[in-house]
Amino acid sequence: MRDIMGLMKQAQAMQQKMADIQAELDNMEVEGSAGGGAVTIKMTAKGAMKAVSIDPSLLNPDEKEIVEDLIVAAANDARGKAERLMQERMAELTKGLPLPPGLKLF
Repeated sequence: MRDIMGLMKQAQAMQQKMADIQAELDNMEVEGSAGGGAVTIKMTAKGAMKAVSIDPSLLNPDEKEIVEDLIVAAANDARGKAERLMQERMAELTKGLPLPPGLKLF
């Protein structure tokens, strides 16, 4: 019975740490860019977009599709960085726990 109580305490501590990490990820920002920095996007580590910056030299009506593609590429770059950041934070949390491979907690 003692093992179950210890396990419950560990589970509660892990839940609290996960909640703390979730709150932290809401406040952490990542930046993605495309076109050599001509388009940058800032978003939270959880994927909420905060800002878009477009170099004025791209604001040519004839290059509308290029700008749109660069925005998508920058957003994807930022999202990839956010996912890596989340994975790093989760790896710190779950270090030493016997979790099955491939288990996603987020």
